[in-house]
Amino acid sequence: MNNTHEAIEAHLGEVRRFAPSAQFAATANATVTIYDEADADPEAFWAACARKLEWATPFTKTLDWTPPNATWFSDGTLNASVNCLDRHVAAGLGDRVAYHFVGEPEGDTRTITYQSLFEEVCRAANALSQLGVVAGDRVAIYMPMIPEAIVAMLACARLGAAHSVIFGGFTADALAHRITDADCRVVVTADGGFRRGAASGLKVNVDAALEQCPQVRSVLVVRRTGQEVSMHEGRDHWWHDLVSPQSPVHEAQAFPAEQPLYVMYTSGTTAKPKGILHTTAGYLTHVMTTHSLVFDLKADTDVVWTAADIGWVTGHSYIVYGPLCNGATSVLYEGVPDAGGKDRWWRIVEDYGVTILYTAPTTIRTLMKWGDEFPLAHDLTSLRLLGSVGEPINPEAWMWYREVIGKGHCPIVDTWWQTETGGIMATPLPGVTATKPGAAMRAFPGISIDVVDQDGQSVGNGGGGFLVVNKPWPGMTRGIWGDPERYAETYWSQVPGRYFAGDGAKLDDDGDLWILGRIDDVMNVSGHRLSTAEVEHALVAHEAVAEAAVVGASDETTGQAVVAFVTLRSGFDASEVLVDNLRALVAQMIGPIAKPKRILVTPELPKTRSGKIMRRLLRDVAEHRSLGDTTTLLDPSVLSMIDDLMRATPSDD
Repeated sequence: MNNTHEAIEAHLGEVRRFAPSAQFAATANATVTIYDEADADPEAFWAACARKLEWATPFTKTLDWTPPNATWFSDGTLNASVNCLDRHVAAGLGDRVAYHFVGEPEGDTRTITYQSLFEEVCRAANALSQLGVVAGDRVAIYMPMIPEAIVAMLACARLGAAHSVIFGGFTADALAHRITDADCRVVVTADGGFRRGAASGLKVNVDAALEQCPQVRSVLVVRRTGQEVSMHEGRDHWWHDLVSPQSPVHEAQAFPAEQPLYVMYTSGTTAKPKGILHTTAGYLTHVMTTHSLVFDLKADTDVVWTAADIGWVTGHSYIVYGPLCNGATSVLYEGVPDAGGKDRWWRIVEDYGVTILYTAPTTIRTLMKWGDEFPLAHDLTSLRLLGSVGEPINPEAWMWYREVIGKGHCPIVDTWWQTETGGIMATPLPGVTATKPGAAMRAFPGISIDVVDQDGQSVGNGGGGFLVVNKPWPGMTRGIWGDPERYAETYWSQVPGRYFAGDGAKLDDDGDLWILGRIDDVMNVSGHRLSTAEVEHALVAHEAVAEAAVVGASDETTGQAVVAFVTLRSGFDASEVLVDNLRALVAQMIGPIAKPKRILVTPELPKTRSGKIMRRLLRDVAEHRSLGDTTTLLDPSVLSMIDDLMRATPSDD
């Protein structure tokens, strides 16, 4: 793999490495000690972290490990909902704000304390019990970003039933597959949600999905938008009719540490999504600990905004379970970044005094594209720490995030992890770890990561290869729901005995970790392996480029050719000169072999409703294949427009 580190240094010049942030120095020595202790005895480190939870039966066994199967704290019992709510209320923190809810419509806000959240979760648990939900069941949750989604999750956990939260942007067919695969018997949904100023339907998709899911016996519906929906007599129940009258008291039962907590579906290399299973104690230990240390959390004063959707793992781990286990205050925002204006995010930061902001590079680049005037119009001095999640962040966006949003004083924690890992695996730590724009830097304490070649041998500093995890960790998935063979084959067969992440990575000459993206996003051009992320980094280093997506397209001469799709920042126009300059920049930063054969300048890139760029569909465009199903896209017309441009635009070579 090519040297992304050198490319980044070429772009940043003398700005290569940022020392640990001085304002976090008070906790630095303690955290350094944690690194030392964790390296010396990872199991003891995680056991000490786990004891910060409230246990009904304290555990005596930490880890049982027979690859690929692990159990953590297996002889202990506890309840996830109790650890998120009851213990904080009992400690006198009931009046602390758990969530500042901000709906997409202007003025639609709620303040939810730990006491009020506890009572609503008890009511919901009683209602689900009335619907026949018992420990071991699975409940599908198909909701907008509203507090009732969190209430439903915690009510399931309280009963020992695993929830399967399904992103509200999925179609009826996708919903039906997930409901069927997990054998859910109850669905919690809403009439709809608000998206870009309009009410979108959810219950209508549930009705269509359940035509394929006869096993579902009950549907619980929140009235969110007021739109007309059909209610199936005997099956469908309004939340306000069934939940609201219930008792605000519910006696929680303790469950084994390995009780299933949730099943989350994620895409795989085949068409069939994978149901990733997470269990209770190990997962809670991992997300509670990482949320506290990575964000240097001060639970009594911080206001944390993880700007993600609850339908994805970032929302599970760092909107719900991590913050609530730590007794933190969070912002929960329903809408898109520009609902009500391109300064909506910055108004929220200012209005609620957000201190920690954690979001995806895609969103950061979008906000950067809109222009500095929007954040500069608001008081963002409450911010003290910034985070990045979901994909490698390009240096240009990293620097903009640091300088424009963080005013040069907020450290950035650029985190690497996956749905399968449960929580953060690699990251800088504020006050302890130096940072480099775009680098994940090093493994979190208690996590053992390596970069290996195709033979499973460590590549050492300066080398690139495949990212693996050497030892089990508490938040690791316990498998793919209903398919243990696929779990073993997908994650544990490539490098026997070690978890294969499916990502390419590099250790620079200092031993710092750089994530290069999925290995199926690695192109082979004339025998040279090129990371799509690396070429994207080079393109967005140009001042005109807001965002870039790169794919490898079949080429008769070179095997694959580099094809790039770019959007421009405000004030720049597409031209042949600009395209030539971009190709030259890639050649300068990476090498002539990496020059895109084609660069298409387009107003937008095709994205899912969760904000991910659909590179697979761009690859179809680049190879002039049928576009197929585009229903998961936020705006399918964007892809059609790009396809038309591609067919009408000659190759740049």
